[in-house]
Parts: sequence; C-alpha cells; structure tokens
Amino acid sequence: MFKLLLSTFLLSITCFSVSFAQSGHVAIEWNEQVLEAIRNDFARPTIHARNLMHSSAIMYDCWAAYDTTSSKQYFLGNSIGGFAIEFDFDNFAPNIPANSMDKIMAQEVAMSYGVYRLIKHRYMDSPQSVATMLNINHQMAFQGLDTLVVSTDYLNDGPAALGNYIAEQVIAFGLQDGSNEVNDYGNLCYTSNNPNILPENPGTGGIVDPNSWQPIELSVAIDQSGELITEVPPFLGPEWGNVQGFALRDSNLTQLTRDACLYNTYHNPGPPVYLDTTVASNFDESDYKWGFGMVLKWSEHLDPFDGVMWDISPASLKYNGETPDVDGFDSFYDWERGGLVSWHNPDGSFGGNGHQTNPYTGLPYEPNIVPRGDYGRVIAEFWADGPDSETPPGHWFTLLNEFILIPNAGAHRWRGQGPIIEDIEFVVKSYLTLGGAMHDCAISAWSNKGYYDYLRPVSAIRFMAEQGQSTDASQPNYHPAGLPLVPGLIEIIDDDHPLADFGGVDHVGDIAIHTWKGPDYIEIPQIDQAGVDWILAENWWPYQRPSFVTPPFAGYFSGHSTFSRAAAEQFEMLTGSAYWPGGMAEWPASMNQFLVFEDGPSMTFNLQWATFMDASNESALSRIWGGIHPPVDDAPARNVGKMVGKNAFHFAETIVFPELAMEFGGTGFIASDVCVGDFNADGLIGSSDFLLFLSAYGLGWTGAYDMDNSSQIGASDLLILLQKFGQTC
Repeated sequence: MFKLLLSTFLLSITCFSVSFAQSGHVAIEWNEQVLEAIRNDFARPTIHARNLMHSSAIMYDCWAAYDTTSSKQYFLGNSIGGFAIEFDFDNFAPNIPANSMDKIMAQEVAMSYGVYRLIKHRYMDSPQSVATMLNINHQMAFQGLDTLVVSTDYLNDGPAALGNYIAEQVIAFGLQDGSNEVNDYGNLCYTSNNPNILPENPGTGGIVDPNSWQPIELSVAIDQSGELITEVPPFLGPEWGNVQGFALRDSNLTQLTRDACLYNTYHNPGPPVYLDTTVASNFDESDYKWGFGMVLKWSEHLDPFDGVMWDISPASLKYNGETPDVDGFDSFYDWERGGLVSWHNPDGSFGGNGHQTNPYTGLPYEPNIVPRGDYGRVIAEFWADGPDSETPPGHWFTLLNEFILIPNAGAHRWRGQGPIIEDIEFVVKSYLTLGGAMHDCAISAWSNKGYYDYLRPVSAIRFMAEQGQSTDASQPNYHPAGLPLVPGLIEIIDDDHPLADFGGVDHVGDIAIHTWKGPDYIEIPQIDQAGVDWILAENWWPYQRPSFVTPPFAGYFSGHSTFSRAAAEQFEMLTGSAYWPGGMAEWPASMNQFLVFEDGPSMTFNLQWATFMDASNESALSRIWGGIHPPVDDAPARNVGKMVGKNAFHFAETIVFPELAMEFGGTGFIASDVCVGDFNADGLIGSSDFLLFLSAYGLGWTGAYDMDNSSQIGASDLLILLQKFGQTC
C-alpha cells in the first residue's frame, strides 16, 4: 500500500505554475498568490498565519500611504514590538495622485511589489518553490510589472519603490519578531517527554506519560499540504508565544515554566483533563476517558451504510455560539449519536431545531438529507483542507474571498452600514483585520499547546487499550487506566469473537473496538472504503491518511476551533450580519469524487451553513469525527477564538476607521439592532440623535440611520425620527 501511495505522491508533485482566474481586484489576486504559496509549502499553520498577517499588512499600508482620509498606517511610521519603520510622510505627500483612478493604480502597483517581495523571501525554500516563483512572476507579468525594479527610494522612484520598501522593512521586522525565522523557526528549548509513536505498529511504542504528546514516526510521511517528510517532524511552534502579535496585550499573557523552559502563554484557559492511571473509572467517572471515548464513538459513525440519515440543512444544524466548560460537555456534545445535543429531539429523532427561515428570502430552508457517515467523513476532510491545504487560517481567507469579497464587489459597507466604500479599501481593511486575528489565534493556541504538551487521541486511545479494561476486575486484562467496557463498542475478545484468531494469532482476552477500521483496509483510496467493524483497540486509527495520522504538535487546544470561531466573530462584525450573504453558503461534495482518504461520499450533496457560527461549529466538530481532537481541545479554543476575533477586529478599527472606533470597544459604530433612533445609545431619542441623523441625510446608507430600509437616508427616515423624538428606550 505504501509503495502505491509513494508513487502516486511523487507523480503528483511535478511542478507546474497555476493559472489563476483574475478577479479584477489586485489585492485579492495577491492574497490568492499567498494562499497558493502556502499550498506549495509544508503544512505549518503558525508560520502561514504570520505570513497572511504580514502580507495583509503590506497591502494595507500600500493603500494607506496614498490615502488622504483619517485611516492610519499599521507598520509605516510606527514602532511594533520595539521595531520602528520610518516613513517620511511630509515629503511623500506630493506623490499622492489627485485623480482617484491614478491613486488606485499607485496603490495596486505598490502592493503588488510588496507582496511579491515578501512571498519571494518567505517561500524561497519551500518544497515547491519553483512553482511558487513561476506563479508570482506570472502575476507580475500579467500586470505588466517589471520584477527587476528593486529600488526602495519611495520618495523618488514611485509606487514600486514604496512596495519594495515596505516589504524590506517587514522582512527585517520578521527576522527579530520572536519567530526564530533565521533558524527556520526551530525550537529553542522544548523537548518531548515521550518516545515516538509508530502508528503502523500496534500500541503507543512505549509511551511514558499518557497525558503528554508523542512525536509521530511513519515509514512514509506526507504532511497535510501533500509534502513528503523525510524525518520525524518536531513539535511545530511550541514557543510561538514569543512571537509579536497583532492585538494581543500583556493583560492576555501568562508566563509559566515547565522543564526549565519559559512559556509565554496567551489567553491561557488553564489545564486540560488528565488521566489518573491508579484510579479505575468508567466513561462517566473520568473526563479524560469520556472525551477520548467520544472520539472513539464518533469514529463508529463513519459508515454511510449504517442507515442513519441526517438533515444537514440550516433547518436542522444550528449553533448559538455556546462555549461550555467541562462540566457542561455532556449537555452540549451528543456522545452517543454525534453532533450537538440540540440537534436531536427528545423522542430520539433528528433535526428540525435549526433556522426556521432564510432571512434574505423569507422562505424555509430546504431539507438536505444525507447519511451521517458521509457527513462526518466529508466535513473531516473539507475542514482539514484535504491533501493540498492552505491550512486553517488560509481556509478562512478563501471563504472570505469566495463568499464575501468577490460576490459583493461594488456593494461593500463596513459593518454592513454606512455608505458604500471602494472595493480596494474594503478588501485591504478586511484582510488586515482577518490576518491580525488569525495571527493572534496561532500565537494563543500554539503558546498553550507548547506549555501543556497534551497528547492526541491516537496516543490516548491506544494507551488505554494497551492497559486493558477498567470495568471488571474479575475479567481478563484488567487495569484502572484501561478502556471501559461498552457492549457493542468496546469488548473483551472471547472464543466466539470474530477477532479471536485474527491474523492467525490468539487474541482471546485482548480488547476489541467497533470503529472505522483504518487505512490497512484501503488498498486503493479511489475505490476502496475501510468501513466500520471490529478491530483490535491497540490498532485504532483516526480518520486520516496513513501517511499523516495526526498533526506534528500537541492537541490542547484546537487551532481549528480557535481560527474558526475568531473568523466567524470577524465576519459577523465585518458584514453586520450573522448570516452568510444571501442567507446561506454552500460547498459541493460530489459522489465518489470528493473524499481523498477513501472512496466517497456515497451520494452528491452540498455542505450548507446559514450563519458564520454554523460554519465555525462544523469546523470544530469535524476534528472530533476526524479523530484529531477530544472535546476538551475544542470548547476552550472556541472561547479563546471568540475573544481573539473580537479584540483583533476592534483594534484594527482603531487603524482603519480611527474616527469611528474605540480600541476593544468599537462603540463609535452605531448598532442597528438596538433602540431605533437612539443613535448615541444614551437611552433618549433627542437633539444629539437628530444632529447625528442630519450628518447622514441624503447619503446612501444601510444601518441605523436607514430606518425605512431603503438604502437611502431621506424624508421617510426623517419622519420616523420625528415621530420618535423625545421617547426613551
């Protein structure tokens, strides 16, 4: 099987440049170039989140340098983390074109050179660097730009020199920002407490601490971006808390020491749940066993032919943003049936508890009935981004581009209110806010991953299986740290069990689990399915490719859940709506084409999300079905993502709309869903509100001033305000 995988892989990595569909928006095209450079590199979410943030800041500063409104610059003329980037604003001012089209052209040329230089520097050593360099040179040629222009004299040599200068300074900033870029982001202090796990062999390979992470050693290793790994990958980014963030503050920082290493942890939620190997416990008596047991149980769901059908439309799948603590897990996650408890009905049926109608169309959401086994497998692969991954932070840039920025071109309003603003302005401001959030998410999640060093399900489940069972001391293979027995799911093998003489070996007394069988049962992924059946518990695999198994870093807490929740918070604030444009976003999964790990799905269907929160929830749950995270990795990450997303957005507003925003408050923007007419939120509709209203009169606007929802502030709105004048809220 591995020879086939390797030959297929080697065939797939032949380098070709990618032809991008031109969006008409230079900033979006260069963001797509960054995303493609990420896909051509090793799967390193921390590093790529940083690159997305820095490339976004370059584009924003190239725009802001030529802007004559109150928008501030991020890097230019400022000191970030003690690194100052000088800029001669006074002598640069005469270079700003008076004509708006000439100004946009200057901004686009500057950002093109800036991002080009950054990609060239940051991805010069990536495994598919040839393809990346071809791509960015093709993009420059398409725009008619000369890559041999290297001047950084922005006062005399035009927009290209400005882009080169900003890139030069950001590159220099990155060489001292705490990332250890100069040493290929290598670890300075961290070492693993455990030996390597070899998933192709039974068990854990002799794990020492069942609460700590194990490095993954494979005969053929291919990372989540499809790149061949020739050595056991070290823990990625355990000291990422040393990196300069975007909106992170000292108040978010907790410094802790472990094994003589100092860790800067941000938004530290406290420790995960641990296993006491001396105390016998069942699933309902141990938070550790309950959580990893749920991963095992949900792995059993990955059979599209088990007869369980779900309506995965927004009418049934809804997430209200809850972030439970450990004591509330059993009322949030449905351990037995999968998904959220709120998706299931008291009578045992599924669905109907979601969004009643599409707020844009006023119509009910149509049912979308699919096998649960297909849904679990598809979301596990979709949110993992498949074998050609832009990694989770890049995935949310892809969704921003495809569902918000490109489809709504020409109609963008910040926070969904106020006048329509130029596309280029909206795009670069959106990128700065999202890039800052993704970067802060990476710092927050990985700083805690490094300190807590928490193990992955493949280690936890196999460790408990190695110990035996913890339910009945009179039965064979008893150990307090073993797996609890559950008829039909976890059993002791007896003489009549189908695994009694599996492989010609006597397994009577060993532990068997009923679960997804794993890659040993897949010869050709394009036509084979592993299916769900009994396997030896010590051979459990997550639903992943055999050349990947699990990410090369600790589990607690989940990067996916952190990134996704932060992005959902940001999209809500950016658009002024909880809903995707049009009330629903969809992604197709074609029958027997979409899945990569094995054949499937068994039917064609679309993933559907009504709200940004619904999508973030699906991303989080996908990692449980995929066997990558237990719930204790997920819930705290959602809460951290919530805080990081909001803080990054509010901080970004102090830069992009300083006259309307207050740091970490955003109260300068007028809420459109509070008391109609009370624009200053003082509880009284009076003269101050009238003056605010007059400042917007006659403008095209959505939001609080547009009280008749006509997208125009006019006489009808004035009449509504006069009728409410003097009222209290």
